[in-house]
Amino acid sequence: MPVCLARGLVLALLPLAASLNFPAAAADAGEVNVYSYRQPYLIDPLFKDFTEKTGIKVNVIFAEKGLIERMAAEGRNSPADVLLTVDVGNLMQAKDAGIGQPIHSPVLDAAIPETYRDQDGIWVGLTRRARVVYASKERVKLDKITYEDLADPKWRGKICIRSGQHVYNVALIASMIAAHGEADTEEWLKGLKANLARKPAGDDRMQVKGVYAGECDLAIGNTYYMGAMLQNEKEPEQKEWANSVNILFPNTDGRGTHVNISGAVLAKNAPHKENALKLLEFLASDEGQRDYAEINNEYPVREGVPWSPLVQSWGAFKPDPISLNEIAALRKKASELVDKVGFDDGPSS
Repeated sequence: MPVCLARGLVLALLPLAASLNFPAAAADAGEVNVYSYRQPYLIDPLFKDFTEKTGIKVNVIFAEKGLIERMAAEGRNSPADVLLTVDVGNLMQAKDAGIGQPIHSPVLDAAIPETYRDQDGIWVGLTRRARVVYASKERVKLDKITYEDLADPKWRGKICIRSGQHVYNVALIASMIAAHGEADTEEWLKGLKANLARKPAGDDRMQVKGVYAGECDLAIGNTYYMGAMLQNEKEPEQKEWANSVNILFPNTDGRGTHVNISGAVLAKNAPHKENALKLLEFLASDEGQRDYAEINNEYPVREGVPWSPLVQSWGAFKPDPISLNEIAALRKKASELVDKVGFDDGPSS
C-alpha cells in the first residue's frame, strides 16, 4: 500500500476512534471497553457489580446497529475489548466479519455448555431465551402445542408474527430445517403463512398486542418479552397485553423448544484482553448468571443457576438440545425459504 494511502487510512480512522468516548490503546490497564447492542439498563447493573469486585472499570458504547461494521473499520486501532449482542445470527455475523479472536478460558469452557459456544471459540452464549407461542387466555384452551401445529389449517387467520427475515425467526426456521429437512420445512412455512392473521410486522410485543386486540389468537415471540411487558412502568397498557396471554413452550414433550442466546465476542485486537476475559468469566459465574438472567428476564446458560421468580412462573420446559452451531449453519437456507414462499407478503399473496 502506498505510504500516502496508508497515512490517509489511519487519519480517517482516528476521528472514528475518538468519537467513542473512551481512548483506544492508551487506556488504563484497569479498564475494559465494551461495544454493546444490549441496552444500558440491561447490563449496567452487572458492570457495576463487576467493577466493585475487581476494581476494573467498564467503559460502554451502546448502539442499536453498526457496531460490527465499526469494529471492522477500526481494525487494529479499535479500542473495543468485548462485543455484546443477541441472537446466534448476530454472533455469526461478527465471526464472519473477522472482528473476534478465539476465547481460551477453562473457566468459560466449564461454565457454558458446548451447545452454546462457537465451535471455533469466537463467541460464547451468556443467556438463553425461548421462542414460544403466546396464546389468548380467552380464546385458546390449550396447555401444549408444537411448532408443527402452527401450520394446521385450524389456525387459519389466527396467528401473528414479526418478519420472517428477522434473526429470531430465521433461527427458528433453521431449527425446523434441522429437525425435518428443507423440503418439509418449506411446506410448513407455506402452511404457517396461510394461517397468518395479517402481514408480518412489528416486534414481538406487537404480536402480543395483536392477541390482546383480537386480531389473532396465537403469537410467536421470545420469552423475555413477557417480562419486559409486565415490568414496563412507562407504558402500563403493555401489562394488559401480557396478562391476556399464556405462554406455551412448543415441542417440550418432544425434541424441545427452540432456544437462542445473547452472547459475547472477544475483540480481535482487544487492548485489554486479560480484563476482557475476566469480565466474560464474571458474566458466566453463578452470581453473574443469576443477575444477568434476572435483570433481562432470560434463562442462564450455566446449569444449576436458579431462574428468577418471574421466569419460574412461566413454567418448566425442555430446551431443544441441538447445537447453535448447526442452527447458524442453516440460517442462509432458512432465509432463502422465507423469500421463496413470500412469507412477508402475508397470507393473501
